[in-house]
Amino acid sequence: MVLTIVEQLRKRGVVGKFVEFYGPGVKNLTLADRATIANMAPEYGATMGYFPIDSNTIDYLRLTGRDESHVQLIEKYLRQQDMFVKYDGSQEDPTYSGEIMNLDLGSVQGSLAGPKRPHDRVDFTNMKADFNTCMTNKVGFKGFGLTEEDTKRTTPFTYEGKDYEFSHGDVVIAAITSCTNTSNPDVMLAAGLLAKNAVEKGLTTPPYIKKSLSPGSHVVSEYFRIAGVSEYLDKLGFTTAGYGCMTCIGNSGDIPDGVQNAIIDGDMVAGAVLSGNRNFEGRVHPHTRANYLASPPLVVAYALAGSVDFDFETTPLGQDQQGKDVFLREIWPSREQVSTVTNSVIKPEMFETTYKNILQGSEMWQNLEAPEGKIYDWEEDSTYIHNPPFFQSTEAELKPIKNITGAHCLLNLGDSITTDHISPAGKIAKNSPAARYLAEKGIKEKDFNSYGSRRGNDEIMARGTFANVRLINKMVDQVGPTTKHIPSGEELAVFDAAKRYMDEGIDTIVLAG
Repeated sequence: MVLTIVEQLRKRGVVGKFVEFYGPGVKNLTLADRATIANMAPEYGATMGYFPIDSNTIDYLRLTGRDESHVQLIEKYLRQQDMFVKYDGSQEDPTYSGEIMNLDLGSVQGSLAGPKRPHDRVDFTNMKADFNTCMTNKVGFKGFGLTEEDTKRTTPFTYEGKDYEFSHGDVVIAAITSCTNTSNPDVMLAAGLLAKNAVEKGLTTPPYIKKSLSPGSHVVSEYFRIAGVSEYLDKLGFTTAGYGCMTCIGNSGDIPDGVQNAIIDGDMVAGAVLSGNRNFEGRVHPHTRANYLASPPLVVAYALAGSVDFDFETTPLGQDQQGKDVFLREIWPSREQVSTVTNSVIKPEMFETTYKNILQGSEMWQNLEAPEGKIYDWEEDSTYIHNPPFFQSTEAELKPIKNITGAHCLLNLGDSITTDHISPAGKIAKNSPAARYLAEKGIKEKDFNSYGSRRGNDEIMARGTFANVRLINKMVDQVGPTTKHIPSGEELAVFDAAKRYMDEGIDTIVLAG
């Protein structure tokens, strides 16, 4: 549903718009469902997406342990302001000044999005065919530019003493991650129940796939425990690695060397499936070119399948203890089963206990030594937090905007240039300007971390600008963060070229869609 909405709103074009969702279908959506839709506003391009407040909202406040007098005050205020929605037919729909779009929830199909953008929705039943079309399409948002012969290529590799063959589309990362899905109990418990059903049938996941679970809240771990699904997620490899943004922002960590070498040596299109918001090239991992967004249970399904080039309708996930084929439809939990478990395990006490001491932090946090005083004491040598130059150069009076004269083109890019191209959050590539800077500061390669982790340091972020490993710059033949320094004709890293232009006093522009 969420990916369908993203697709439709992207086609409509809602940049700079407020998008309100309303209508009879809204009453059938849990508050967590609504939050998932609203949280994807950056992906469909709106300033914000929001829902009217109704009894579901009030019930959610009580469910999450809010003070009862506070809840009553909120409801009373909203009713008096005529902002509380009743679905009993007594209210007319608001009159909207903007355009109205319709979505029949009955028409929504199971979906993924990819392989390179969150609004390129793919019907779940058409996933295998779509991936194979992408393989031979020309290089672009829906294409990898392989020949028919290339698609048949495989590469051998060894993992933990066992030999495997790597094929295009094989999954190397499967992650239940990000704020968007992991705060929605229905989809999280659906993933847990699917894992339970799979393990009880004797199914496993390929051991070389990097699997992880990073919920948005400690509450998830608590209701997983009460529902009895944690051990089954663990057995499939979905062990809780932490809480908050991980794979969705490129913090997946390294994949096994043997797997990575097979991808590089064979120029293979490796797959990643994650329950995040964003799947732009280079964000999830430098070596996964086919990145798909999916619901948490579908992440588990593709980990079991081991490939995005997979037809769940005709191909079994494996065999049970009696040697009988097991298909996804046989172990997929129904919506009624999920709702029953959700309603039985989610209690206000979970939220009260978890968030009662949330501002105290962990014991490690409490033991940190912090300086006194109200003004931050900048450490010049810190590679994480650095005093940015604009704090020193800011003046009370506005400076007149200077004309751009005699400029050279720094980059000539195509369409759909995102924040992930402009300022990537993922891994810092070795030999990149940022890596060289960290090495000069005595930081070892294993401690480079990610651009997202070091975004408090202007020196790193400047060197990371346009550092996306999948950047396509029409001024050079190679893919990656390089460009041509026009006066000399040299091909340089984008930062190095920009720095040289600045030192020479030459203005530059970027052409991008």
